[in-house]
Amino acid sequence: MTLSDVVYVCLGLGALGAAVLPRVVSKRPFSLPMVFLAAGVLIELLPVGVPAVDPVRDRLWVEHTTEVCVIVSLMGAGLAIDRPFGWRRWSGTWRLLGITMPLTVAVVALLAWGLLDWPPAAALLLGAVLAPTDPVLAGEVRVGEPLGTERDEDEVRFSLTSEAGLNDGLAFPFAYAAIALAAAAGTGWSADWIGSWALTDLLGKCAVGLAVGGGAGWLLGWMFFRVRTSVLRLSEHMEGFVALGATFLSYGVAEVLHGYGFLSVFVTACVIRAAERSHGYHKVLHEFTEQIERLLTAVLLFLLGGYLVAGALSALTLMGALVAVLVLLVVRPLTGWLAQVRTAMGKKERAVVALFGIRGIGSLFYLSYALGQDSFGGLERELWATVALTVVISVVLHGVMATPAIGYLDRRRDEAELGGRS
Repeated sequence: MTLSDVVYVCLGLGALGAAVLPRVVSKRPFSLPMVFLAAGVLIELLPVGVPAVDPVRDRLWVEHTTEVCVIVSLMGAGLAIDRPFGWRRWSGTWRLLGITMPLTVAVVALLAWGLLDWPPAAALLLGAVLAPTDPVLAGEVRVGEPLGTERDEDEVRFSLTSEAGLNDGLAFPFAYAAIALAAAAGTGWSADWIGSWALTDLLGKCAVGLAVGGGAGWLLGWMFFRVRTSVLRLSEHMEGFVALGATFLSYGVAEVLHGYGFLSVFVTACVIRAAERSHGYHKVLHEFTEQIERLLTAVLLFLLGGYLVAGALSALTLMGALVAVLVLLVVRPLTGWLAQVRTAMGKKERAVVALFGIRGIGSLFYLSYALGQDSFGGLERELWATVALTVVISVVLHGVMATPAIGYLDRRRDEAELGGRS
């Protein structure tokens, strides 16, 4: 038996598991990501010699694999949202983006600076990496498939899905600020970078991402549903893999034009969804992206589990572990709650939105990307240890709590509707 044979067995089991396990874990207090993470740990403990991926040594591979997983997930999230775009309709989303996200970056950076004694650039990077919620691991709290029921897109599900779809792109300016700060620290402290960062990384690249996303979404929506030539009207052919073409095209054009591809992909998906809201082709596209996302998630969490066994946490300090716990149990819940003050949601709904700031594949991407630009004072291992622990705790904590929490809210909603009818 060779190593390649073992890898093929693992790939086969992973693909079958990605197909079967969603129905097995449905409505149970654990999630698919938990299963794959545990499988990675178990396989690495067996004497079969499966090599573990080291994100420091294999940084480029990790960066691009996580990148593909996130953009596929962003396309799926955007296609699933039924709610028309609007300032008032999406008010909960704007609050989470405008209040929760920057506050989380600032508070986590202060914790890393104060508790871990990290330099400001590394502390800011940790805040940027751990600020965005994750569209990949949030399956239990996301909206349902397109054309679903009203329950599938209640305010809690919608807020968490739309937040995850947008803040994965909006974390980039903070990551670039950390990179610029690290470069400035290496050449003598200077604030000269702030102006160019604000103009280019904060405003310019966001504008390009939004413009490309809107333009690509309009063009693809027209091609899918309105073009007169039936050969080109792809909705009539019901090909699901077209979703990948839309994803990569939107992402690639935005990146070529120096915009934020993550932002572009989600906007593209939302605009395609708005082009023809009642067409069944949206389900085909969404189901295909969901299947690809599930496969990629299985691979990445399997590898993360192996990395844990191979020494991911060897560089972790007690204060680093404390920061990871504080991010999930204190920082996100408080900043998430603050963003929802004076909203129409009830206290229990607010609590769920505030608590379920899932950290995952997006954080792994941002960290690998940033470390490709700067070593941040040789803190690569410490950064990876803290982020890996945060992701693992999030996978387990939110995986156990998501189904009971969402089920409880659904039951309360059903009881209120029955009470209103009687």
